[in-house]
Amino acid sequence: MSYLSPHLFWLALLLPLQVAAYLWLLQRRKRLAVRLSHVGAVKDALGPSNGWRRHVPPLLLLAAFAVMVLALARPTAPVVLPAMYQTIMLAIDVSGSMQAPDVSPSRIRASQHAAKSFVKRLPRDVRVGLVAYADTAHLVQPPTAQREEVLAAIDRLQLQGGTAIGEGIVVSLAALFPDRDLEFNDLGMTRRIPASRHGVAHQSAAGWQSFRPVPPGSDRSAVIVLLTDGQNTMGPDPVEAAQIAASRGIKVYTVGFGTKNGEVMGPEGWSVRVQLDENTLKRVAELTRGQYFRASNGTELAKVYEGLQGRLVMERQDTEVTALFAGAAALLLIAGAGLSMLWFGRVG
Repeated sequence: MSYLSPHLFWLALLLPLQVAAYLWLLQRRKRLAVRLSHVGAVKDALGPSNGWRRHVPPLLLLAAFAVMVLALARPTAPVVLPAMYQTIMLAIDVSGSMQAPDVSPSRIRASQHAAKSFVKRLPRDVRVGLVAYADTAHLVQPPTAQREEVLAAIDRLQLQGGTAIGEGIVVSLAALFPDRDLEFNDLGMTRRIPASRHGVAHQSAAGWQSFRPVPPGSDRSAVIVLLTDGQNTMGPDPVEAAQIAASRGIKVYTVGFGTKNGEVMGPEGWSVRVQLDENTLKRVAELTRGQYFRASNGTELAKVYEGLQGRLVMERQDTEVTALFAGAAALLLIAGAGLSMLWFGRVG
């Protein structure tokens, strides 16, 4: 548990002062009783609060003050709440290495099957878009709530050469922010990314260039799930692309797929050994406050997507629970006052 206003804990210093004041009052009543001349007056002075019951209401009031101090410090706790993601962009690697048969029947077929299962399990009101990237990235399916369109787009994926992971992130962002045409010359991209009229402009902004950075991972309306089996070979640096996503609050969940030492047979009989760049994928996820997952076969990939589905529908968030502590303090206060009235006919 953490606190948004921990500086207010100084109020807890009043607790020992309250205890000392209560003990002083008890001693004062005893001294006053001793000075009285007859037993009836002593009983009247001590009142009906003799025994353990006379200490209960003050203890409850003291506990109420302690809990109220906690409430004033504004505590937060991780709470599982429904996620508010309205748009999920799937960015899938379609480079030549995805035809490798080390994952049965092939990496691309296993990826398509797992992605389709993932899409089918999502709530119907969640929009899903699809970006395919190899030497370049393309928006295959703009975000839509029509599951049939997304599933058909996944089936249409065709393998190409190269692996432009950074461009896959950039094109996914362009689909999420379709306010205007975007240029990324500063990332080594010479081509222009057209705004999609079918995209979901979940943030009203004057454009891509005129925006104010937000904390990483703070956008709860959209997320990117990126899958690759290799390393970036062309296009913008994935880490720099991730920094753009982070500045817009978009989380990027990265999935590394395939066996680490899998070989791919080319059309001429030559072979290419593909090495998965896990460090970059972990860095992309870290910068955007997402998470990196590793899957070496179709079954593990299905489990990764299943875990992601649960995470994107229900997620743990640091939530302020001040109201709970304030309510507990109020109940303790009422209990203390009520018992005092019930047992002694007065409050205090």
